[in-house]
Amino acid sequence: MPELPEVETVRRAMEAHVVGRRIEDVWCSNLRLREPLSKRRLRTLKGRQILSCERRAKYLLLHLEGARTLLVHLGMSGNLLLTNERQKHDHVIFHLDDGAPLVYHDPRRFGIVLALTATQLKNCVWLQGLGVEPLSANFEVDLLAAACKGRQRPIKTLLLGGHVVVGLGNIYASEALFAAAIRPTTAARRISRPRLERLVDAIRTTLQQAIDHGGTTIRDYAGSGTGGYFQRRLAVYGREAEPCRTCGAKIKSIVQSGRSTFYCPQCQR
Repeated sequence: MPELPEVETVRRAMEAHVVGRRIEDVWCSNLRLREPLSKRRLRTLKGRQILSCERRAKYLLLHLEGARTLLVHLGMSGNLLLTNERQKHDHVIFHLDDGAPLVYHDPRRFGIVLALTATQLKNCVWLQGLGVEPLSANFEVDLLAAACKGRQRPIKTLLLGGHVVVGLGNIYASEALFAAAIRPTTAARRISRPRLERLVDAIRTTLQQAIDHGGTTIRDYAGSGTGGYFQRRLAVYGREAEPCRTCGAKIKSIVQSGRSTFYCPQCQR
């Protein structure tokens, strides 16, 4: 599943190539995504210029003329592509005024594509209850310490919840915990403030490095059509039984809340 760095990589591509363009026509498939596609609502975007593109957590928000917003979540395998090549799993095509179609492509159909008015955006259920952005000034140790206080939940499970900090998925939670030398099964309440300070720094650094490298290409996700390069730098994720690059111990894998977790039994305590 695309995580924050992958979505930010797509956002930057949209900002560079789509902002300023005008939507001339919209085509939708008849297949359902995570939410049904509303052809009527999506077609209200025809004739509107794309003014800006922002990211909130793992959601892309393309703001258009007339107080309209196109909300996109890439789901498990979704992409936004600028291409004239049609593929089997294309579900929405926005024909732009420069002749380059913007295509939402999603083989597993777990993404979301919604056209929203200003009121609908304000009340959008998908954007409610989200935590702070990890690369913003609002993400600091006091916030994380308050969230961990008295909590028996494993720290990785808490990070993945999205109510404290957004955008962290399996890959980057595993990598940040390794960088902070914290075992992912550790109860949140047992982590000292100095270790939480290291974790905040590790989350910021890990995400920024991943963004700088274009994200991570894992299985069926390949960014905006070209693979990211951060997978070459992964310390623990997907490396079960391989030697730790720091100490040489074999990387272990367990399942937490139905998701695979990778860690070094020597480096992470």
